[in-house]
Amino acid sequence: MNDKISRRDLLKKTVAGVSSVALFHAVPWKGRSALAQPEPTAAFAGAASPSILPFTNTTDVFVPPRGNSFFKFSFDFPEPSVAFENLQFSFRVFTFENAYAPDASLMTVESAADVLYVRSTGFVWAGDEQKAPGSLQARLIRNGSFVECQATAEMGQPIKSITAILRGVPHGKISVAGGGFFDPQDNELLFGYPFGGGSLFVAAGMDSPVLVIQSGEKDFFFLSTLLKEVRASRFYLQPGEKGYRVELIHEREGWSKSNRIESPRWRVGRADSVEAAYRPHFEHVEKAFSIPDWESRTDVPAWFREIALVVSLHGMHWTGYIFNDFAKSLKTLEWVARQIPGRQVLVFLPAWDGRYYWNYPIYKPDPRLGGEQGFRTLIDQGHNLGFHFMPMFGMNAANKLLPEFKNFADATTDQIDGDSFNLNWVDWDNDRHNEGNGAYLNLGVPSWRNWLSARITDILSNYHADAYFLDIAGGWENNTKADMHEGTRLLVEGLRQRFPGVLACGEMPYDALMSFIPLFHIFHCGGYPPAMKKYVRAFQHLSLTAPGRGSSGVHESGFGQFNPKTLNLREEQIPTITVVDDTFEKHREVMAEIIRRAKERMRR
Repeated sequence: MNDKISRRDLLKKTVAGVSSVALFHAVPWKGRSALAQPEPTAAFAGAASPSILPFTNTTDVFVPPRGNSFFKFSFDFPEPSVAFENLQFSFRVFTFENAYAPDASLMTVESAADVLYVRSTGFVWAGDEQKAPGSLQARLIRNGSFVECQATAEMGQPIKSITAILRGVPHGKISVAGGGFFDPQDNELLFGYPFGGGSLFVAAGMDSPVLVIQSGEKDFFFLSTLLKEVRASRFYLQPGEKGYRVELIHEREGWSKSNRIESPRWRVGRADSVEAAYRPHFEHVEKAFSIPDWESRTDVPAWFREIALVVSLHGMHWTGYIFNDFAKSLKTLEWVARQIPGRQVLVFLPAWDGRYYWNYPIYKPDPRLGGEQGFRTLIDQGHNLGFHFMPMFGMNAANKLLPEFKNFADATTDQIDGDSFNLNWVDWDNDRHNEGNGAYLNLGVPSWRNWLSARITDILSNYHADAYFLDIAGGWENNTKADMHEGTRLLVEGLRQRFPGVLACGEMPYDALMSFIPLFHIFHCGGYPPAMKKYVRAFQHLSLTAPGRGSSGVHESGFGQFNPKTLNLREEQIPTITVVDDTFEKHREVMAEIIRRAKERMRR
């Protein structure tokens, strides 16, 4: 990351956007589900086609923009649209070389009961100056209180993505994937699932492809993508006087090219509460990805359900500066054990392996911190005091300059368009230029998955750690080689079979990860807490500022303001103490107060 935005900030960021005036008033949707409606037959042949609206990309939006904005065409690009349930829909198709709209002169629209069928037997490009062969079929359905849309396109060349364009979406405060509501004002908004949806550093990340707009006290409009597999999805909201023009973008998996693309179901609707707006989406998610409820999870060891506190003992910074060696860490834990039973504490060990990120992925106890014997003594004596230990591993990061890199060099990441994706977003040495030695690796590729699994296995087997932490766990990227999500699942489930009592933890979640990882660093869902707390738990990020000067330890963010109210957490979040170089010596009384309050929380 750069000096202004840390990785953690990037993953939390939201782009502000649109006025809170609600101008859209739809007729309530009603009627039976139409999911099982048949395809049109000759029975509809004589029916009059609903009108095709001659919209373009500049219809009903602010031109020029009134707030923050994103790249867009600087001319009118056709968006022939159809009206359905007080909304207007259009579609766009993207190959690897251009963008296409349905040819309005070749479009047909047929209606039957609660469904509208849209077809086009050709496309236009270059702002309607050129034509291209191909076909598009879309179905719009009134499904109870929802409107659902699905589209399929075929062309004579590989198709990269397909978009549904929606108008009639109200202004209001916005909650993304269960996050807190915010007023976007007149800014354009772009969100991507997961990890920016293939547009990291441009799109704000979504833990699940759903957002809710509150346009009145009991008026909530929602948009969601009903995925059955982890795939890149993006939501672009462009304001106008009457509401938003929304792009719902589905990008195919980059490791499989085809001349045909089928979108997932897109669902939109209105509800009278946050619960009613969000719950249907997460009901789909938990079924699609088999996510268990927290209370019934079998991948949570019994000892973890007693944990009241996490102590984060920072080891060695990227530059080699030592915050806590193994002997100093043990001394700190001996004191902690006099304040709280060790069995109620999880000890998190970032940078136990030496230079943070630079030594990724060797994963051996660093000699300057105390070496193998010092690490063994820390864990063995810590276990005698009742503590549980969780070393940190980089799930997708490796130093290209290390000799070990040749063993998994085939697992680097290229995005769907072929551009290299590297872990080059941090200025570790403070020369005001981001480092370029970090490769971003793909667990879907066997060489890397086998390497990382072997290193974690070594630590669990030889030192008897109780848990392991996967850095950047939510960092799924659409790429040309293999499915990162499937690779992550294979890694975690393989380790669980070998070490059934060991806890897996990830830095940040996306929805499908919650099916096999029960603990995370980050809790995002302040606007709709059940989006996470129904399934998983979280503690506080390793960059949580330490008492005193607010050091973030080994993390790149440097210093921040220590917040003495850091324990004002949700019940599903576990209080955390960041321990850096001076924490134990100079701020023991603050540590004691945090521990006291953590014990009170546990009793409650």
